[in-house]
Amino acid sequence: MSDSNGKNYPLLVILGPTASGKTRLAALVAHRLGSEIISADSRQVYRRMNMGTGKDYDDYLVGSTRIPVHLIDIREPGEKYTLFDYQRDFLAAWTGIASGGSIPVVCGGTGLYIESVIRNYRLLNVPVNQELRKQWENKSDQELAGMLAAITPLHNKTDIETRKRLIRALEIAVYQQKHPDIPGLLPSFDSLVTGILYERINERRRITERLERRLREGMIAEVEQLLRDGISPDDLLYYGLEYKWITLYLLGRISYDEMFQKLMVAIHQFAKRQRTYFRRMERNGIKIHWLRGEDGTEKNLQKILELVQKKWGIQ
Repeated sequence: MSDSNGKNYPLLVILGPTASGKTRLAALVAHRLGSEIISADSRQVYRRMNMGTGKDYDDYLVGSTRIPVHLIDIREPGEKYTLFDYQRDFLAAWTGIASGGSIPVVCGGTGLYIESVIRNYRLLNVPVNQELRKQWENKSDQELAGMLAAITPLHNKTDIETRKRLIRALEIAVYQQKHPDIPGLLPSFDSLVTGILYERINERRRITERLERRLREGMIAEVEQLLRDGISPDDLLYYGLEYKWITLYLLGRISYDEMFQKLMVAIHQFAKRQRTYFRRMERNGIKIHWLRGEDGTEKNLQKILELVQKKWGIQ
């Protein structure tokens, strides 16, 4: 949707894989534009999960000004947070920033969140349909997958990896089929998407150095405290990466060295998945203006400001 004049609203996006320095760059850009940041990170929504999710609060401090950031620390660990929830919360944050005349700066590494905003995915808060689930009880996974394919193209293979996911995906598809006219939550955006990438060898070095620093600075203690606060090990394992491997170490299932090595591999694989998702966004028509991490934050700041000036005439 757009406003009554068909206006598409300006939106600046700064994305990149983990350890790319995107948060600091976004803070500097927001400071220059007199704006605020909306996070696009699926794990930073959780309170007290700070070091493991990369909440570098100091990155938001520019001189004596702390740049406001939205959609971090808004849920308790263990609570469910869906893509629909993100779109709803994004709309509230965006409305507040845009109403003040600023261009919101979206920053994060969760490509699905970013793409859902740019493309205004039509997401529905679909209720559980026990009657349909009863009808599907005796159907095979193959039959259910066929039913789903007959209704909607399959965008994400994870929808059919488990029977539980398959049934939920089919439930949503049936609901959407019966409610075709429900609009998306968000307005239409005139998006400028930028991204930071390092050469692979430099990315690996940055990931390794950051992991070593966070382990020194108390990341294990953070996970210990979450467990003491009553967060179940299963919930922490679900969040993956740092929370998974440190929890396994604290439970005595793996050694410190094994934890470090497996976590290192997992983070590198995670960064690769992020890059793969961004490439898919490009293949699907989203233009990403890539910046070289090696060029440094100040140079990349100037490049983004030049792109903003060229696109929207804002100095």
